[in-house]
Amino acid sequence: MKRATSPGTASSLSAEGIEEIGRTLYALLADVFALYLKTKNFHWHMSGPHFRDYHLLLDEQGEQIFAMTDDIAERARKLGTTTIRSISDIAQHQRLEDNNKAQVAPRAMLTELCSDNARLTGFMREAHDICDEHKDVATASLLENWIDETERRTWFLAETLKAV
Repeated sequence: MKRATSPGTASSLSAEGIEEIGRTLYALLADVFALYLKTKNFHWHMSGPHFRDYHLLLDEQGEQIFAMTDDIAERARKLGTTTIRSISDIAQHQRLEDNNKAQVAPRAMLTELCSDNARLTGFMREAHDICDEHKDVATASLLENWIDETERRTWFLAETLKAV
């Protein structure tokens, strides 16, 4: 899907590079919003003997995930591309699955989030490769930090699962 770019962007990247990176950031932002909402969903619906610990862990992770959204969108705009506009736009572009079940066991919640964070890391690595191909060091640098944060979330969830 072709995304509109603004004339006269501040970037010295090629038009092809801007277009490809813009598409990549568009999908990445949809995935980050999907993961944010799922993390908050599980945070709100957590139950059981470890409720407080899991509730606080998911709240912290949700805040970290949400913090990425503005940076991703603003980077896309700096490049002159557009970004998501609505919930339906997110739904059309996200690669991570939603979970709309009324009841989800704590272990299943943590397992799903662990898997989703690992998948998000993969999407970010693919985005980093695209940035490297087009010599976009600014976006690549942001991605490196987000990859580290996402790997940390995955690690925390995996370690938590050992106790469940």
